[in-house]
Amino acid sequence: MKKRTAFLLIVVLGVGVYKFGGLFGEKGLIRSESFSFNYKDVAGLNTQNSSDLKKSVDSALTGAEGAYGIAIKNLITNESFYLNENRLFNPGSLYKMWVMATVYDAIDKGQLTEDQKLSQSIAELNTQFAIPPDVAEETSGTINLTVAQALNQMITISHNYAALLLIEQVKRSNILNFLKDHGLKDSYVGENPQATPFEIALFLEKLYKGELANPENTAKMIGLLKNQQKNEKLPKYLPKDIPIAHKTGEIDFFTHDAGIVYHPKGDYIIVVMSESNFPYGAEERISNISKAVFDYFNL
Repeated sequence: MKKRTAFLLIVVLGVGVYKFGGLFGEKGLIRSESFSFNYKDVAGLNTQNSSDLKKSVDSALTGAEGAYGIAIKNLITNESFYLNENRLFNPGSLYKMWVMATVYDAIDKGQLTEDQKLSQSIAELNTQFAIPPDVAEETSGTINLTVAQALNQMITISHNYAALLLIEQVKRSNILNFLKDHGLKDSYVGENPQATPFEIALFLEKLYKGELANPENTAKMIGLLKNQQKNEKLPKYLPKDIPIAHKTGEIDFFTHDAGIVYHPKGDYIIVVMSESNFPYGAEERISNISKAVFDYFNL
């Protein structure tokens, strides 16, 4: 039980989400059992799904194994599709979007500045966040970044120690308060982290509409997400000139991608979260779902 608790805490803080993905299943470690895929909407709340959009998504899901949660919303027409949107998933590095928004909230309140220098030893961060040496990505040295640099590395390359450095500054309690204040009642960072596709989509919609920060900081957050360097999922089969502001998340048997696609015929939000016995295959499935949705809105 103690080992399991320690592992969950590591998952919460993001350590292992990127580098250790291969060890914990992201790149092909297969468990003996398989997950059964279920099209049923476990929430039973979103009954206004577009039937035509559903057909496109269903086609991309043909043959899928595993648990998928999907939230899609056209921000111009409000046409939408939801599947298992209130299912709880371990968010992996999707939580870093919450950290980003909380940091910009602190900047807006004058509690931090973008050029403020942050410095902490790796050993101290590992101690503070209860990361055992045998699973720590790094065990020595010092991380020195400005707030702006830490934000950039945390989002664009999913750097875990940049995230820890920022969490040390803003405190987990303030991240939780930020989520609560913005109506994200099922989103949680801590032991047993959780998120739903619906609330990840809601976060992105609030970001898009400028409801999480002032216009300047909203533009900066969207800019960071547009500069994402991990592009093997949602953007993989989209035209290269289509901007997409997104964040990936991988840990254990979970792999996700969530973003805002700036489509020439209307911007839309797409969130695909998955848990399967073959996350590498789920990544390709996410890419195919993204392509099907883009093509649908392109008609």
